[in-house]
Amino acid sequence: EVQLVESGGGLVQAGGSLRLSCAASGFTFDDYAIGWFRQAPGKEREGVSCISSSDGSTYYADSVKGRFTISSDNAKNTVYLQMNSLKPEDTAVYYCAADEGPCPYSDYEYDYWGQGTQVTVSS
Repeated sequence: EVQLVESGGGLVQAGGSLRLSCAASGFTFDDYAIGWFRQAPGKEREGVSCISSSDGSTYYADSVKGRFTISSDNAKNTVYLQMNSLKPEDTAVYYCAADEGPCPYSDYEYDYWGQGTQVTVSS
């Protein structure tokens, strides 16, 4: 059974940091790209970052470049999203998703999704 389990969300003040984790199981981790998405109330889902587990290629949304860092521990089948200099507008439910192959262009291409973890940034 494929599982993606996010953790690490919480409440933090603006300027603070959080590290999200996405633990994967049930598929060959090295063959998949893992992406992070977020969705705030009343807003569309937004792609945040992606990492290709095979070659380590990374991608970031402009809104998080320079503040967020994605990384992968293939031995633990886990992807991390280090979020620094958090802003109130980063408040959202954060999801990780998996797609076989390199990072896809569209979130509709992802095969598997986690349940999400809430991140709240207070001003």
